[in-house]
Amino acid sequence: MTFLKYTAASALALSLGAGLAAAADCPIKVGVLHSLSGTMAISETTLKDTMLMLVADQNEKGGLLGCELEAVVVDPASDWPLFAEKARELLTVHNVDVMFGNWTSVSRKSVLPVIEELNGLLFYPVQYEGEESSKNVFYTGAAPNQQAIPATDYFLEELGVEKFALLGTDYVYPRTTNNILEAYLKEKGIAAEDIFVNYTPFGHSDWSKIVSDVVALGADGKKVGVISTINGDANIGFYKELAAAGISADDIPVVAFSVGEEELSGLDTSNLVGHLAAWNYFQSAETEANAAFIEKWKTLMGDERVTNDPMEAHYIGFNMWANAVTAAGTTDVDAVRTAMYGQEFPNLTGGTAVMLPNHHLAKPVLIGEIQADGQFDIISATDPVPGDAWTDFLPESAVLTSDWKDLGCGMYNTETKTCVQLKSNY
Repeated sequence: MTFLKYTAASALALSLGAGLAAAADCPIKVGVLHSLSGTMAISETTLKDTMLMLVADQNEKGGLLGCELEAVVVDPASDWPLFAEKARELLTVHNVDVMFGNWTSVSRKSVLPVIEELNGLLFYPVQYEGEESSKNVFYTGAAPNQQAIPATDYFLEELGVEKFALLGTDYVYPRTTNNILEAYLKEKGIAAEDIFVNYTPFGHSDWSKIVSDVVALGADGKKVGVISTINGDANIGFYKELAAAGISADDIPVVAFSVGEEELSGLDTSNLVGHLAAWNYFQSAETEANAAFIEKWKTLMGDERVTNDPMEAHYIGFNMWANAVTAAGTTDVDAVRTAMYGQEFPNLTGGTAVMLPNHHLAKPVLIGEIQADGQFDIISATDPVPGDAWTDFLPESAVLTSDWKDLGCGMYNTETKTCVQLKSNY
């Protein structure tokens, strides 16, 4: 176990007057549950650093409820069962008031039984497959209707893609997302034989056969596009193989759901220009709020460090949580949960994020095109899209809705008017 306290926060420790009565046990502890080693460290280490920055910023503002905030950082090491152990450690040993963490859905699903048993509170900042709604989780990343579906529409409507290669890492997020996309594509008239699906393990490195199969998909002259749910450092080998095979974005465009500025910072992007990513945030967004966020980040971490979508999700989620704690006058999980509904906070791309009763945000959907410098040119943007916990494109999910505010249910069947309590879904 690693216990870290951000040095900036220490230097800016609050001076609480004798007459100021704290409305919570001090310090308020913020658990940070991100992999700092293993295959997912390429993505998650930055989110740990983001949380330390946010905690320090809040302490500069005076903390919360008369208390200083203290970050408790653990390393689940890209080991999915270890995520559950570390979550339990945070809640029972360190008594954290809230947790921010996880990247992969398999790690989140490992944590779910623990936080539901112990009534913890988790803010999850990464795009995911949906098909889940827990009263103990606020999902600040994109649901499929805020990333996967709009990206597929872009391929169909703007690029004229006729055949689809769905390439993913072999775990729950890619598999569920691709199940949704297969159903959606068929609804849009794409034949089953024009959809190629392939899964590879975490850390996969030999992409030559798979890239050859993708190329062969277009042997009949139809336009092929790749929808990538490849996660972690396996992306490095995939994009290198594309470049080695001489495949440009004009030949076979790729839209990625797990590749952002951080992942590209370790690649030679000269051969990737024109390939795409779908997120709710890009560093290249031109707003005053984003410029200030980037400046603070680079001042703390160095000019070479970039920002990305899950960082913005933590930024929004943390600030909403802080405002909810203030409104509730306590860090009690049940009170904070109630105060979260309807919370609004300006996002970094312009506009305002809103927390919905289904524990998802309303956020804009952006399509970005990779540039030679590793940044993205934003080529498409929508108005805020409300996140949907249950997809409309799988029959068993289309009848479900999530409403923790009024219905007190994450799986409400709109046909039977009953709340389904299906723990095995997690």
